[in-house]
Amino acid sequence: MNDPIIIVGAGLSGLHAASLLTSEGVRCRVLEARSRIGGRVLSEAAGDGHLKGMFDLGPTWFWPEHEPMIKKLVSDLGLPTLEQHTEGAMLLEQSAHEPIKRHVLPEGAVERSVRFVGGVRSLIEAVAGTLPKGTIELDTTVTAITMDENGKMLVEAENDGGKESIRANTVILALPPRLAASGIEFSPPLPGSLIGSLMDKPTWMAGQAKVVAVYDRPFWRDEGLSGGAMSWRGPLQEIHDASPQAGYGALFGFFGIPAKMRHELGRERTLKLVIEQLTRLFGPAAEQPLTLLYKDWSSDPHTAVEKDREPLSSFPTYGPVATAGLWEKNIVFAGTETSPEQGGHLEGALRSAERAAFEVLKSR
Repeated sequence: MNDPIIIVGAGLSGLHAASLLTSEGVRCRVLEARSRIGGRVLSEAAGDGHLKGMFDLGPTWFWPEHEPMIKKLVSDLGLPTLEQHTEGAMLLEQSAHEPIKRHVLPEGAVERSVRFVGGVRSLIEAVAGTLPKGTIELDTTVTAITMDENGKMLVEAENDGGKESIRANTVILALPPRLAASGIEFSPPLPGSLIGSLMDKPTWMAGQAKVVAVYDRPFWRDEGLSGGAMSWRGPLQEIHDASPQAGYGALFGFFGIPAKMRHELGRERTLKLVIEQLTRLFGPAAEQPLTLLYKDWSSDPHTAVEKDREPLSSFPTYGPVATAGLWEKNIVFAGTETSPEQGGHLEGALRSAERAAFEVLKSR
């Protein structure tokens, strides 16, 4: 019982689980393969960084009217937020042969969403700040988890110092289920039904890419535009205003073209198509952004497996992963893909963390 709880993954779910357990006096070690915390939360700076704006290349919003857990956590941590800008007309681009249309949505048609001042990274840093120093270990990749005949757990990890064997009381796997199934060797092996269940949960955002075009100001607002657009022509399918409260203006978009096509085009040609589209939609002022921030999550080995490059035909069915037999109560799955509610959202990550922490405390 003196062995720590090992949490694999320092995204929002892993960090929140560690925070909850630490507050109950439970010793944790959080092992993260990346050289940073946050997982799929990625906020990057433009210009003078925090003075001018942090822009999200991963999750961006939450919806306070429907997501009580993140609403409460944000309030408890005292994090400043701003409402997503939606005032003005949105643009609709249906094809190369039809004119771009302006459309003003009726009042109340857009559900209120909220962004973080300083990007979602501010949430990650605040949650990490609740943990004792040394809890999080970066550049540490878990390669294997073994359990002996007495139920004793051993986590094998690799870092800059070489290989390490870590005794564990319980392991919380707070990483995409497909990564857990394909990237970690379990001894004894996980049941085939469990492996199948993990591989059937598509990693949220893993097939997506996101781009942010940063300008000296949100010039589109002068034309009565919200910065929002929907396009069936592409390459961006969905565009939103990503401007901070003051200073720079920014537009961010999600791609409609699949991962395979982006890879074939390459970064330079893909971004060239983005600028051409933004210029079509928002005029000549969009042609010369101060900077373009781009993240293709399908190329991130800490996010995606090959199967994640396949376009989704419908919203994934997410929910808890049940372990049984030898591994029951020894490993617990967390992460937004394991939440039955708001799976894929920040709220889902928090809900799964609370469930994982509860399961660990219940078994002690």
